[in-house]
Amino acid sequence: MVGLRDLHCDPVQPGEAAAALEVALADPVWVRLLGSGVQPEPQVLDADGLDWPPGPGLVLSTGGSSGGRQLCLQPLSNLDCSAQACGSWLKTIGLDPASTLAWNPLPFQHVSGLMPWWRARQWGADHAWIPSALIKQPAQLLKHSRCHPGWQQRPMVLSLVPTQLRRLLADPCGRSWLAEMAVIWVGGAALPVDLADQSRDLGIRLAPCYGATETAAMVTAQAPLDFLAGMGGCGRPLDDVRLRLNQQGALAVHCNRLAVARLDEAGVLYALSDGNGWWQSADLAELEGSPTDPQLHLLGRIDDAIQSGGVTVFPSQLEQRLLMEARKQGLPLDAVLLLGVVNREWGQRLVALVRWSSLDEPSDGWDRLRRLVSDWPAPERPLHWVRCQELQCSEAGKWERPRWQNWLITQHSAQRLTQQF
Repeated sequence: MVGLRDLHCDPVQPGEAAAALEVALADPVWVRLLGSGVQPEPQVLDADGLDWPPGPGLVLSTGGSSGGRQLCLQPLSNLDCSAQACGSWLKTIGLDPASTLAWNPLPFQHVSGLMPWWRARQWGADHAWIPSALIKQPAQLLKHSRCHPGWQQRPMVLSLVPTQLRRLLADPCGRSWLAEMAVIWVGGAALPVDLADQSRDLGIRLAPCYGATETAAMVTAQAPLDFLAGMGGCGRPLDDVRLRLNQQGALAVHCNRLAVARLDEAGVLYALSDGNGWWQSADLAELEGSPTDPQLHLLGRIDDAIQSGGVTVFPSQLEQRLLMEARKQGLPLDAVLLLGVVNREWGQRLVALVRWSSLDEPSDGWDRLRRLVSDWPAPERPLHWVRCQELQCSEAGKWERPRWQNWLITQHSAQRLTQQF
C-alpha cells in the first residue's frame, strides 16, 4: 500500500532535509515537503484514505500558477525528465551540465529549491547550499562562496527570484558575486525592467525563465547572450515542451512531466491536464515568433485581475510600472502591492500597500506617488495608499495576495476604505 510521509525542511540545514529525502524515497511512498514548523494542509490530514497513484514521488505545494494554492503529485520520473531537459538546454549554450557548480539559495520544500539539487544529483554536478540569510549579507556571501573548492574552477549556475536579485545588485559584493556566474536563472515572478536593465549594464548573465510546480519547474528559458543583447521575455521552450494560448490568452503547457494529479481543498485527487495532455495556467501571455519556435512573454495573471468600472485591471502589471516610475523619480520605494477592495459604484477599486526603503518615509513621498499616477486611467489609479513596512513576498518570490488582503482588512475596515473612494 502506497503511503504518505511528511518531511519538514529546516531552512538553516537544507542538506539534512535532502539526505532524509534520499532515504525516504528508497521506498515506494509519497513524501510531502513542508517548511520548518508548518502544519500540513487541511486537505491531506486524512491522507491515508486517498487512492494514491504508484510512488515514489513528492507532494509539493504550488505557487498558484493554475490559480490558488494547491498540492501537486510529482513522481520521481518527472523530476528526472525536468533535469534532463534543463541539462539539454545548458548544452545548447555551450555548457556541460556535469561540469557545473550549482548554487542554491531557494527553499528546499518548494520546487524552486528542490530542482537545483535534483538536477545536480542527476547530472553528476557539484551542488552548494546557500543559507537564505546570506543573500541579505552580500559581503559574507562572497566570503563564504570563495571558500568552496569549486569557486571559479567550474562554470557556476544559480537560481534566484527577483527579490533576491535586487538585494544583490544593490551591494558591490553582491554584484561581484553575480558577475562570477555563467548562468543565473531568474523565475518565480516577473523580472522588473529596472533589474533587467541594471543587469545588462553590468554584464550579469541572467537567464529569465518560466516554470511551475505543475510542470516540475522550468519549461522556458532565455539564453544569457540573448538577454544581454536586449531580448525581453522568458525565452524559448525547452526541448520537451510545447506552448499555446487559450481563448482567454492564458498560457497552456504540454510536456512529459506534468504532475500526475492535484489534491484539491476537499481532499480529492483529480487530473491536472485535459484529455489531450495540456495544462492550463492562470498566466496571461504572448507568444512571439513562429509556432515551432515561440518566445514567451508574460503579461499578468488572470486570477489577480479585478473588474473596476467595467474595465479588467491587472495589478501585477501596474505594480511593475509604478515601481519603475518611482525609482526613476528617486523615490525610496522598496515594494508595492496593489489589491482590490469592493466599491458599490465601481465594483472594485485599487489600494496600494507600500514599503518604503527606510523607516523615515519622505515628507512628500505620498504626494509624489499620487502625482506619478495622476494621468493613469481611473480604474488603474490607486486612490488609497497604505504604509506596510512588513510587506514582503514569500520565500519562493510570490505575492501571497490573500494574506495581504487579510492584513488590509485587519488594519483598515473595508467600510472605511470604500468610503474614501
